[in-house]
Order: sequence, then C-alpha cells, then structure tokens
Amino acid sequence: MELALGFEFEDSVFAQSRDRGRGGGCAAYTAKRCEPQWFCEEANSEDDVEILTAKKFRGDLAYRQQEFQKALSEYSSCLLLLPSSNVAMRRDVQEGQARCLAHLGRHKEALDIAEKLRNGATNTDHLTTVLNLQFAIYCRLKNIEKKITCLQQLISLHPFNPWNWKLLAETYMSSLQTLPPSFISEIKLVQCKDCTANDQVFQTSPRLFEMNLQCHKMHSGRKDVWSIRDNSVSYSDSHMVEGSLHIKEECETRDKTKHATFEFWGQEALKDVWIKACASFVRTRLLLQITQLQQSSFALEKNVKVQQETEDKVKGFGLKEESLLLITEIMGEDLIPEKLKEDVQGEIKCVGPSALTSLVTISAIEFEGKWFKKLQDSLSL
Repeated sequence: MELALGFEFEDSVFAQSRDRGRGGGCAAYTAKRCEPQWFCEEANSEDDVEILTAKKFRGDLAYRQQEFQKALSEYSSCLLLLPSSNVAMRRDVQEGQARCLAHLGRHKEALDIAEKLRNGATNTDHLTTVLNLQFAIYCRLKNIEKKITCLQQLISLHPFNPWNWKLLAETYMSSLQTLPPSFISEIKLVQCKDCTANDQVFQTSPRLFEMNLQCHKMHSGRKDVWSIRDNSVSYSDSHMVEGSLHIKEECETRDKTKHATFEFWGQEALKDVWIKACASFVRTRLLLQITQLQQSSFALEKNVKVQQETEDKVKGFGLKEESLLLITEIMGEDLIPEKLKEDVQGEIKCVGPSALTSLVTISAIEFEGKWFKKLQDSLSL
C-alpha cells in the first residue's frame, strides 16, 4: 500500500546502525579535582578560561572578606582580559566593580557602571540585577527617594515578589525618620492637661489609625524632637488621650530648597506615607503566605519567621479590624491562583532595550496611583 504524502520514511531509518563500543567509543572521563581556594595562587596555565575564572573567583573571595580595594583590582584585571563576546561574565564582573566602588565611597563611578549595565540590558533578568545594584548603591548614599524609585521599578517587573514589597514598606517607614529639623520645629503640640511630657499621641485620622510617638525634651529648653521607635509604631489604648496636633506652616524659601523632598509634608502627607507603609507590609504578608505552600526546609523557616515579623509590624500600626480587613482585601485583589499562574507563564524574559525601558518607566505618582489610590480613597471616606 502506498503511503500518503508526507509519511515516507527516510532510507537512513533502515540503515544498519554503527557498531559502538562500551562507553560510546569515547575515552574514559576523568573529573578535574580542585583544592579549596585553588584560585588564590597565580596559575601557570595557558588556558585563558582558567586564568579568567581564577581572577574572578579571587575578586569574589576578596569581596566576601570585605577587602573591597583588592576585589576591585581583581575584577578590573579580569575585565581587561575578557573578550567582548563573553557578555554574561562581563556583566557579572562589572557589577562586582560597581559594588566595590560603592563600598569605597566612589558612588559616582558605581552609578556610571550601573547605568551602562542598564543601557545594555536585553532581558528582564539583566534589568532586575541592575535595579538591585542601583538600590544597593543608593542605600549607601542614604538616598531614600531613589531607593523608593528602584523598589517601585522592581515591583513593576515582579509584582509578586514579597521581598521587594517588604523593602518598600521599610523604606517608607525610614523616610519618616529623616524628616528635616526645619519640618520638625514647625510641629507644635497643643497639649491637654492629661498629656504627659514623655508620651504623646499623633492622630492622623479617627477612622484610620493612631501613631504613638515618643517625645523627648531637649535640655536646651523648648524644642520637641520626635523619634519613631524600632522602625514601627507602638500602640496602646492606655496612652490614648484627648488632644490634637496642629502643624504651623512657616516654611521659608531656603528651607524648601534645602529639603525639597519634604516641602509639602503635612499631616495628610504623613498619613499617606503610613498608609503606603502599612499596605506594603500587608501585601508582603499575603505573598509570603502564598509562597509558603511551595517551600520547605530553611526556605520555609525563613518565610515563617519573616511572616511573624511582618505580622508584628502590621499590629504595631494599631489599625481597627475593619480597616485592616479593607487593606488586606484591596492589596490582595490580584492574588488569584489562576491569574498568578498565567502571569508567571507569560512573563516577558527577552525583549529589546526600548521594550525593557517601557516596563519600568513609571513615575512615583503612577505607581502609587495603581497600588494605593483605591486604598487612600476608601480610608478617607
């Protein structure tokens, strides 16, 4: 019977197979054995790959031992020998250079390298690495605004990563600890007769939450210095008092210029920051609960530990039960198992530079509008 078109067999299918000896006809394989820290000694090898690998490993070891100048020297030496075709290793070595420069206080050079790496990114993994690098540099610079921008871009790439949300929440909290003295001095507390000098209450909204701040009197006399305890808010019904906080706006032009980040801060702005911080912690907890189902061993232990820490911080906001439920509902609207699976499968990996840029070109207003606007509107009703 004649086979239908397209179903003919190749003659090679019926050809006699080659006679192959045991082990596929190849010589016995002998694995190379390396002693611990074999790369620390200068190798006399003529193998370029081995020489480059040794230099890279020496740089990594020096970095781990916090010998940043030595690590930078090894990375720079390695980079000079690397062929331009070895893109992966070049990017890895350049990242090492940038991190060393940041530790050595040469932040401008570190940021320049990070920018070059960003411009050369061709996939989301490259971009994720660059954003983490930039975040690390801005951490050393203590630039909170830039740190928040990096985290917002990371979350735009990976909205279901709990660790980025946790970092964002902590950064929002730390932003309140860097209020300029000119702003602090404008806060005048109107105390009632039941208020003590050591513990006052800052009420942002009767329907939202109350922040319990510790007020310390300076020895020189009249100014109040406010500090937030342990990056969180402690709350106790026994400390609730009748009183109000009035913010007297007497900002001068020079203060606004010097502290541009905080020039529009007031009670409402402070409330918004607390909402964002709390919502980010809630989102962190939700994502950790989801990933917990797929974890075991030390990963599960870390997850459970961080969940408890996050739970404690959320409790520290002193939210009413209905407010907490509302935040949890809104921040978890997109956490549907079927949708999560589709998003992971459909994640963009390799795209052009312009497409990558569009993935993270998002302003703070756009990001906060997407994630917090509905929450802010609901809580202000």
